This record gives sequence, C-alpha cells and structure tokens, in this order.
Amino acid sequence: MSTPLNIVLVHPEIPHNTGAVGRLCVGLDCQLHIIRPIGFALTDGQLKRAGMDYWQYLRLKIHDNWDAFLNAEAPAQIWLASTHGSTSLYDVAFTTGTYIIFGNESSGLPAFLHEKYKDKRFCIPMPGEHARSLNLANAVAVVAYEAYRQITALSKA
Repeated sequence: MSTPLNIVLVHPEIPHNTGAVGRLCVGLDCQLHIIRPIGFALTDGQLKRAGMDYWQYLRLKIHDNWDAFLNAEAPAQIWLASTHGSTSLYDVAFTTGTYIIFGNESSGLPAFLHEKYKDKRFCIPMPGEHARSLNLANAVAVVAYEAYRQITALSKA
C-alpha cells in the first residue's frame, strides 16, 4: 500500500541522516522533499551508504526554498516537528497527504516557520531530562511510523 505521507527536510546538514531518512521513506513509500540549501552533495558517499541500495527507489523532490516548495506542492496539511512544540506527537491527527516538516541538525527549523506555523508545531515526548532532542533520522522514524499507523487505521475504519 502506498503511504500518502510527505516528509520534508529543511536545510539538512548531515548526509548519513538524510540517507537514513531516504531509506525510511522507501520503506514506507513516502515522498521525501528536501529544501535547499543542503549541507552536502547528494552524491556524497555517506548519503549513499546510509540509504544503501534503496536510494534508487526513493521518491525525492528538491526545492530551492520554502516558497518554491509551497508553490510546487500546495500542501493542505502541514505539521512541524519541533522541540518548541507544545502539542505531543500523539495528540496530532495525521491524515492522507500530510506534510511533516523537520529542521536541520544544528539549528532546527528557521524562525519564520516557527512564527508562521506556531499552532502546527508538535514535539516528540522526551521524559529523559538530559537530552535536548533526538537525532534527526530517529525523530523522522518515530513520527513517520506514528503517522503511518494513524493513516492506515483510518483506511481500515
């Protein structure tokens, strides 16, 4: 079953994280969107190593900037994964066609996205007191599988 879910990486910086996210997207049959600038070449060996031989099956779109992304995709539902979100991941209702936005590894989401979409931010619950956030690839996996669970449950109802 094709997963009607979109994962968006804004200005990714670490190739093996993006490679792992790409591999995850192939596994869930999600569309991966990457918004420039990108902190590495898409031909980077670490990217390919993390994505393994799955990269050729990845449904990937590269966008020059946020406005180009909006113009090309016209997303109906956007959610932002952020440590600044006050809503728990498990309180978000993901639906068919959702676009889930993730910031980069060093600085997260740009300030203008926090302002524009402040009511669309959620966080992954982290009861541990010593970690600020999860690794980007791990965060995408946690969120994507929760969204997948919800979307497939809706299709069975």
